Amino acid sequence: MKTMLSQIDLVIECRDYRVPLTSRNPMFEASLSGRERLVVYTKRDLGSNDEDKDIRREEIITHWHQPSPVLFSDHRDKKDIRKILSLARTHALSKNTLTGSRMMIVGMPNVGKSSLLNSLRKVGVNKGKVSQTGAQPGVTRKIGTGVKIVEGEESGEGIYLLDTPGVFVPYVPDAESMLKLALCGSVKDTIVPPTTLVDYLLFHLNLLGPDVYADYHSPTNEVLQFLDAVARKTGRLQKGGIPDLEGAALWIIQRWRNGHLGRFVLDEITEDALERRKSDVEGLGGSMNQAKKAEKEGRRERSRLRHMDAG
Repeated sequence: MKTMLSQIDLVIECRDYRVPLTSRNPMFEASLSGRERLVVYTKRDLGSNDEDKDIRREEIITHWHQPSPVLFSDHRDKKDIRKILSLARTHALSKNTLTGSRMMIVGMPNVGKSSLLNSLRKVGVNKGKVSQTGAQPGVTRKIGTGVKIVEGEESGEGIYLLDTPGVFVPYVPDAESMLKLALCGSVKDTIVPPTTLVDYLLFHLNLLGPDVYADYHSPTNEVLQFLDAVARKTGRLQKGGIPDLEGAALWIIQRWRNGHLGRFVLDEITEDALERRKSDVEGLGGSMNQAKKAEKEGRRERSRLRHMDAG
């Protein structure tokens, strides 16, 4: 990727709307320093209800990135896609080159880069998808050839966009960050046990309001009881009528990922949140294994808080 940057006019960095802080990759901050960049927060439809608090959150995030432009996008919304295409055209015209404009799309695994590229191509030049997409990370394995997203005019060849594999963060600073990334699908579902992810998700669902899962269970903090009820309600039973808790957990995770269990953001967004995040991760080194070990500490802490609330 670094070797190709000299040929790139604009970098489109994708981040997940549901985790605007956690899907920030420090590696990009270093490698893209000094490059012209557009930051696109994907999957807005899964995190926003278009309420005042959502608008205020987007204002704060936009301020973080000044002077770089920021857009919030649902790849299925043509209006959102046209905004990105319009900005790309404006940027290309400012370069005034006869050979066309070359842009690159980057981001964390499974953040929606390929889906966005396919939508840009469909709306921009009315052609079918060229990048394979999937529910699990790692579908894009290598940097692709340039894909035309805007037709050229008399003075140029148009705009071409290069898809790239997702780049995971070099370290995970804490257990909760790993849970957020896993819940959003940036790591494979085999990395963190699905029951653990649902335990974390249930914590957030209760903050939102337990009515969101009322079809499956009354208000609860007990994840195993919740999954038992979900398994029975959805017919996920093993031999002898034993509830398949893991199967129920995976199903619940997908329901949330698809926007059927509330639309909300996992990161807490404040004006100083970005600077605090940078400070928290500065100097940290670590691995996925370390984060998985730390995850146990996070579970114990959440359990302690729940018991305090119950008391």
